[in-house]
Amino acid sequence: MATFLNIDYQTWWLLATAIILVTYGILDGFDLGAGAWHLFLKKEDHRQLAMKVIAPIWDGNEVFLLIGGGALFAGFPEVYATLFSAMYVPFMLFLLFLITRGISIEFRNKEQFAWWKKSWDIGYGIASAVLPVLLGVVIANVLQGMPLDSHFEFTGSWLSFLNPYALFIGIMALSFTMVHGAAYLLIKTEGELHDRIHFLLKKILPIFTMLFTISVIWSIMKLSHGFPRRTALYVMLIVIIAVIGGIIWSIRKQKFHLTFIGSSFAMLLAGVLALVKHFPMMLPSTIDPINNSLTIYNGCGSEKSLETMLIIAAIGVPLVIVYVVFVYRIFWGKVNKEDSGY
Repeated sequence: MATFLNIDYQTWWLLATAIILVTYGILDGFDLGAGAWHLFLKKEDHRQLAMKVIAPIWDGNEVFLLIGGGALFAGFPEVYATLFSAMYVPFMLFLLFLITRGISIEFRNKEQFAWWKKSWDIGYGIASAVLPVLLGVVIANVLQGMPLDSHFEFTGSWLSFLNPYALFIGIMALSFTMVHGAAYLLIKTEGELHDRIHFLLKKILPIFTMLFTISVIWSIMKLSHGFPRRTALYVMLIVIIAVIGGIIWSIRKQKFHLTFIGSSFAMLLAGVLALVKHFPMMLPSTIDPINNSLTIYNGCGSEKSLETMLIIAAIGVPLVIVYVVFVYRIFWGKVNKEDSGY
């Protein structure tokens, strides 16, 4: 088995894919959360300003979704095929709302009629709220496993994905992204909109804290059975709980930069937890976890292709990161009504 720095190519490619997807979660997480708040903004100038915060960066954030999907397809084609065929309906819904959100941002200001803007505002807000729920449902089902037969084919119904645990994690993911998005909006705005978002954030904070606490307890009860790295699981959960405590403290102290850093770090830790939970499994089977699960070894491409793609990724991904940093640097600072653009 070919290795680099004593780590096999399958593990390197899993790490690369995981980093890309977690980066997507952090970046698109805050603009989805900011979009979900759109439904609670009553004034036209507030909605216009909130949209102006997100408009220059949302499409750049979603580049990481495309790269992550491509990395999964290129590195682990068997995993990609099984996951997307099993979750065809959730992913099609995800694509539908992703398109709805994009065209809402682009079409909103094409006409000045009040009904036109309000229609796209509703579409933007609903799509931004549904997308984190769908992502949470998908992630929860991957973590708890799916019924895969000996041919790694999904044998259940897509309705089975709408189980209580997955739906709860989806709702919690929505509240998490709304806290994450509110922190970004509070960093980027001032005046009436800033005060409105701060008021709304304080309202949702107890709900988020309750949902997160229940999800942690439920996940321990549901996922720790047979966990080969139980100590690591508990340590990471304790760290995540401490980070959430820091987020609550920073909101009360109105240190919103720390809130945003804390919520980003919490998403990173959640990604590490998901990675460690099943490693080297990627799609656990609930029928026969030993023989029917897809791992980084039986679900990957050839070692030669992994080696070649790692070289390409080592060149391409830093270029994307430079582009994203450049865009954020250009649009750094507070956004106000007088700014040109969107």
